[in-house]
Amino acid sequence: MTVKFHWYLPTHGDTTTIADNRGDAASRAHSHLQPTLENLTALVRTAEDLGFEAALTPTGSHCEDSWLATAALAQHTQRLTFLVAFRPGVLSPTLAVQQVSTYQRFTGNRLALNIVTGGDDAEMRRYGDAIDKSARYRRTAEFLTVVRGAWSNPEFTFHGEFYDVENARTAYPVQTVPTVYFGGSSPEAIEVAAEHADVYLTWGEPPDQVAEKIDRVRVAAARHGREMRFGLRLHTVARPTGEQAWQRADELIAGLDPDAVRRAHDRYLSSGSEGQRRMAALTTGQLTDARSLEVHPGLWAGPSLLRDGAGTAAIGSYEQVAAVFAEYAGLGISEFVLSGYPQADEIRHVGHGVLPLVRAGLLV
Repeated sequence: MTVKFHWYLPTHGDTTTIADNRGDAASRAHSHLQPTLENLTALVRTAEDLGFEAALTPTGSHCEDSWLATAALAQHTQRLTFLVAFRPGVLSPTLAVQQVSTYQRFTGNRLALNIVTGGDDAEMRRYGDAIDKSARYRRTAEFLTVVRGAWSNPEFTFHGEFYDVENARTAYPVQTVPTVYFGGSSPEAIEVAAEHADVYLTWGEPPDQVAEKIDRVRVAAARHGREMRFGLRLHTVARPTGEQAWQRADELIAGLDPDAVRRAHDRYLSSGSEGQRRMAALTTGQLTDARSLEVHPGLWAGPSLLRDGAGTAAIGSYEQVAAVFAEYAGLGISEFVLSGYPQADEIRHVGHGVLPLVRAGLLV
C-alpha cells in the first residue's frame, strides 16, 4: 500500500506552544507565525521540497478563506496539491463546481476538497446557517450529489429538499475531478462519506477505536457498492530521541492554565460534534504532566487540552513516530495529514527525520 503524507496549513496563524493556542485575536497577535502570504508561502514551499503531497487548510470564522488563500499560494508552488476545506451550507453547489473548474485549470489540477458539514451551532450562525445537525448532513449529501452530477454531465438538474438546480453547467468542464475527503464520527456523517467521499478522514484516536470506525465506514460503503480510502489527521512531536520528544511535550503544555483546560474539556464534552466529544474523552480535563497524557504507546493527547479538532500527536524518536504511522497503516490508513508546534519547525523534523524511514520501507 502506498502511503501519502500531507501537512496542515495554519491560515489562522501559528503558535509555539499549546498554551498559546487560545484562538482569540489577542493570542493570534503574538503568534509565532502570522498567516501572511510570505509566511505561508515559506511553509508550503518547505512542504513541497520535503515531498509532502498536499497542504490542508482549516475552514471557519477563525481563519483566512481557504479558497482564496490557497489559490494565491498555488502560484508560488509547482507540485503541491491544496486540500481545501469548506462548508457546503455557505456555498452554492453550482458555484462550487465553477470554482473547482477554474482552480484546476489555473493550478494544473492541484486541488482536493475537504467537505466540512459544519461546526458548532454558534459558529454556523455566524454564517447565517441555523439548520440543525441532522439537516446539515442531508444538505451535504444533496450538495455532493449536485457537484458530482455536474462534474459528469454537460448539464445537470436536481430537485431536492435543499437544492433546486436547473441545468447546472460550467463554461469549462472539469477534466480532472478532485479527490473528495470527508470526516465525521456520527452515523449521519459515516453515511454521507460512504456514499459520496473518496477518502474518509478521521482524527487520531487510539488504533482500536480507529479500526472500529474504519470497519463501520467500509460496511456502509459496501451498501453503496463502493470502496474507500482512509486518512488520519494527526499532530507530531518527533525528535532524534524519545527523551527529546518528551522534553518538547513538557514545553508544549508548560504555562497552561488548569482552569482554562477544565473549561475547554467541559465545552468539548458538550459539543455537538461527536468527534470532538470522542477527543475530549481521551483526557480527564485535569492538567497533569505530559507523560500521563499518553493514551496509547506513541500517541499523546496533549493538544486536546486546549485545541478544537484533532487533539492527538504521534510522539517519540523518529523511529518511534514512524512506527506509529506503521501501526495505523496496518489498519488501512493510507494518508496522513500532519502538523506540529510550530509548523515551520515540526515539518522539518518529520520531513528530514521520519519520512526517510518511511521511504526506506518501514511501512511496507
